[in-house]
Amino acid sequence: MTAPGTALPGVAVVEGWARTRASDAAVLVGAVLLVVGALTGRPDVAVLGAAPVVAGFWERARRPRGVVRLELTDAEQQDPDVQEAGSAGTVHATVRLRVPEGAAAAVLRVRRGARQVDEVLVLAEGGRDLPLVVRTVRTGPQEIATVDAQGVGVGAATVSEPTGPVSRATLVLPVPGPLRDLPLPQRLRGLTGAHESRRPGEGGGLRDVHPYVTGDRLRRIDWRVTARRAPDLHELYVRREHALAEAVVLLVVDSRDDVGPDPRTWRGEERPLPQDPTSLDLARTAAASLAQGYLGLGDRVGLDDLGVRRRPLPPGGGRRQLERIRHALAVTHPAGEPTVRVRAPQVPSGALVVVFSTFLDDEAAAAAGHWRRSGHRVLAVDVLPTVRRRGLDDRELLATRLVLLAREDRLAGLADLDVEVVTWRDAPAVALAGLARRGRRRPGAGVPA
Repeated sequence: MTAPGTALPGVAVVEGWARTRASDAAVLVGAVLLVVGALTGRPDVAVLGAAPVVAGFWERARRPRGVVRLELTDAEQQDPDVQEAGSAGTVHATVRLRVPEGAAAAVLRVRRGARQVDEVLVLAEGGRDLPLVVRTVRTGPQEIATVDAQGVGVGAATVSEPTGPVSRATLVLPVPGPLRDLPLPQRLRGLTGAHESRRPGEGGGLRDVHPYVTGDRLRRIDWRVTARRAPDLHELYVRREHALAEAVVLLVVDSRDDVGPDPRTWRGEERPLPQDPTSLDLARTAAASLAQGYLGLGDRVGLDDLGVRRRPLPPGGGRRQLERIRHALAVTHPAGEPTVRVRAPQVPSGALVVVFSTFLDDEAAAAAGHWRRSGHRVLAVDVLPTVRRRGLDDRELLATRLVLLAREDRLAGLADLDVEVVTWRDAPAVALAGLARRGRRRPGAGVPA
């Protein structure tokens, strides 16, 4: 079978049919029996040999003479070479098989990555459309599968040449998960939103009761307080509320690392196993989950990448912004040797910064510390998968231990800078809800008037 790297995208066509060895052998044995029966005067032996010979010539006359066409398409769209799957976990595609008249079946071989080839014999008189469902724990750009086919004639007397392998790329979007309460930045912005600020306004909880002044609305007069404090109505009292505001959140993904749970793959010489989600898969899912949570509250969310220098996705709101963020996360991947940044990316004023990284080096920790010293509330989300030490020799165990110790020192240094650390693999919803409660000691805590 051709290697995956040589697979052709989309469509493969092959023509040319040949008799199988079994069919040729049957004709040869029948001819021998026919000759032996004729020479020895044994009509019974001659009759036994005549049947395979007649069947062989009959099958030769009915041999298919058309082409076998194999196409791998999206389950819904057929034109693009790259499809977008609706969700991580399951990718759907369609195998379109077309065979000429006279062909009865076809043998399909399906392979995904380096996994073993799966063969299946399907009836295909004229052609068939077969659903292909691939299970995956990965997100981002990836290959659905590699498929080739071989036509089979009636009675398996003839077979076609195998088609070339066809493959198709897909973009698996991260699926956001449900979260509970979410932490807020130290300063809210805007004149509307879902969060209560310390500014006077409308929509929030009770701020105070104040004597009526010019500009107060009559419907805000609290008649009970007025009757208690000024029975003769020489003064009116109104209820004042806190204003509602929105939060600005910037999600920063560190795409420089894409490592699996096996430390032997961290050098880049070996790829993680297909069934193991990598750190970038966890980062994509975590960022999509937080984006969905904040956008569902009416806040504004943006996206940036520490691994590449490109224009960030500016903060925005609404469902379309969530789809933009999911797509941007899906196409995020390590892009060669990362460049060293002189300074951390610029952050909108008063934004909550959430950094998703493995923290295996100093750059992400340095950027998080810079933003915290600038006055932003910073969350460091640790997306390193659970390290699998089974199978490591003594030298590899020692190297892994040293790397993880240095990483723990970085996370401890961030905690000393008042950067809140959340480990995504350990009940992140509970940890985020705890951080949200810390910022709600009183209405509008940490939010200047």
